[in-house]
Amino acid sequence: MRIIKSIEDAKALVGKEVGLSDWAVIDQHRVDQFAEATADHQWIHVDTERAAKEMPDGKTIAHGYLTLALIPALTGNFIEVKNLARAINFGLNKVRFYAPVPVGSRVRGRAKVLQARQRAGALLLTSEVRIEVEGQRKPACVAETLGMYFFNEEDVSKAD
Repeated sequence: MRIIKSIEDAKALVGKEVGLSDWAVIDQHRVDQFAEATADHQWIHVDTERAAKEMPDGKTIAHGYLTLALIPALTGNFIEVKNLARAINFGLNKVRFYAPVPVGSRVRGRAKVLQARQRAGALLLTSEVRIEVEGQRKPACVAETLGMYFFNEEDVSKAD
């Protein structure tokens, strides 16, 4: 785990990989729960019998947005911000889905810090997160994420 106490600490991480998660299994129950939560019941995700006949590997696949939604769980222990008042998801700059995630496979997250700067009295951290599928050459997803970290202290840095 990387520790950030200031914007300067965050800037020192730019260009560096900050974490690689453990593997997480993507099972049909998780995919079905996501389908219920989002009302996305496309057969390639939820119809195991049809997938067995019509999908290339004979398996259903996870929703792309489920894969994306796993980012906080997979990367949550990569960085600890000290003196943190609150953190918010500020959004995404770019997301690409390069490969499907077949049900039954394992995924993990890998993150690299792209940019760290001060914005509105907070640390704005831009990271590249890759969701890898065990045994696949291509990542399932690559996303450029934005997180805002508000420190408890008044003077958060010696930054720009």
